Amino acid sequence: MLNDLPAFKALQASAQAIADKPLAVLLSDVDRSRALVYQAADLRVDVSRQRITPDVLAGLFDLAGETDLVEKIEALFAGEKINKSEDRPVMHIAQRAPERLAGEEFSRLSAFADNVRAAPITDVINIGIGGSDLGPAMVSAALAHYGSGPNLHYVSNVDPSHLHDILCRCQPEQTLVIVTSKTFTTAETMRNAALARQWLGDHSAPGQLASRLVAVTAAPERALAWGVDEGQIFDFDEGVGGRYSLWSAVGLPVMIDIGPKHFAEMLAGAARLDEHFKAAPLASNVPVIMGLLRVWNRNFLSCPTHGLMPYDQRLALLPAWAQQLEMESNGKSVDRDGKAITYATTPVIWGEAGTGCQHSFFQALHQGTDIVPLDILVPLKASGMTLDGDWDSSHKILVANALAQAEALAIGAENKAEPHRHFAGGRPSSLITWQATTPAVLGQLLALYEHITVVSGFVWNVNSFDQWGVELGKIMANRFSAGLAGEAEADDLSATAADLLADIMAGEPGRN
Repeated sequence: MLNDLPAFKALQASAQAIADKPLAVLLSDVDRSRALVYQAADLRVDVSRQRITPDVLAGLFDLAGETDLVEKIEALFAGEKINKSEDRPVMHIAQRAPERLAGEEFSRLSAFADNVRAAPITDVINIGIGGSDLGPAMVSAALAHYGSGPNLHYVSNVDPSHLHDILCRCQPEQTLVIVTSKTFTTAETMRNAALARQWLGDHSAPGQLASRLVAVTAAPERALAWGVDEGQIFDFDEGVGGRYSLWSAVGLPVMIDIGPKHFAEMLAGAARLDEHFKAAPLASNVPVIMGLLRVWNRNFLSCPTHGLMPYDQRLALLPAWAQQLEMESNGKSVDRDGKAITYATTPVIWGEAGTGCQHSFFQALHQGTDIVPLDILVPLKASGMTLDGDWDSSHKILVANALAQAEALAIGAENKAEPHRHFAGGRPSSLITWQATTPAVLGQLLALYEHITVVSGFVWNVNSFDQWGVELGKIMANRFSAGLAGEAEADDLSATAADLLADIMAGEPGRN
């Protein structure tokens, strides 16, 4: 068990020793601070404002050794079946390998995307949920300045208003619907897909409906039976988990949005980070170091949450994507062998785009009683500004704000005379910077967070590639849905759930 290892116990002692040392004192050690700035491809990662010393880092590397981290990383890249509960290899890294980009399947995707971009199609609607929605939607927003295809819409919520309000803005004769579902059975996705298919069918000439539907799935036979033309079904490997699936055919809407060339650049950028992760020594391996810091803050400094603050409005969806990535991967209470664990795993991941967040919850980050480690992310240059105006000066103000928050959180400001103006400091953060947000750099950034998740999961000895925790809610929802449709009795319910169900069936929801 992790917390029985000698390195774990040594790190507990290190955490106690460093607890009362101000971050301002640590930052005053110039040699220490500069040694904690790393480079991975185009990403500069400064962890000097983390509550660590060279001895702490050495202890974390010892923990990596005692948890067989290097061997687990090698097994990942070798394609071994490290997803033990589903008896599968983990294949998302292979989706951005150079050989795939030169292969027939990628060429078929690219050709289809180019055909859609050249066709008289004004709107594309991607219907998915979880990884089939969050990744592509996040990338489309992040690379909006590269968008050159039809209007792209993402629908995930089974709340009918989500799909309805988008359909109201589209012309069915000029709309393509992509249904993205690994199993092609996901309840929310298939319900929305059925409504979209009906809408298209109501406005299609005989025989035209199939040309308006596309499926991205690991179950092509189900898509074919559902009515999608075989030539418009795109498969991907079952070893590609949903939250890791952006790089596969799941990225088709992004391909249509920014073009296959830019999509390939994003995959190539991710592959550069993969090579760094695979080959760099632990002492300079950025994903390893940041993954170990995730463990340090969670298990030794007892920080239950972790914030991602992108100072790039186009990256506003990055925290939601990373939230699913890390919490669905590492939100486990049993290890890879199914044994109960006795230590904390994933922190709660959350965040918001700067600078707006500085005027809301940053108050609690600076002066609240909980310590929340942050990743502060900012491009150093503006990109995609096509209108006249002094956009560069505004961007410099943005960068100044990001750096100011990192410094202020770490150093604080003493004010004994006015306690409400006192800032204790000691709030850790990592500052991640790059020149400009290009497809290649975005690929690097996303691969970095995938690898952070994998590293921390390997150290915690959990299976970061299954997600059984989402299943119970689905089962319960199906029971309620069957009850509301009058198809089955919903038994074994709590009293208040049964009462509400009865009220809804009687047409009197909310009565006392």
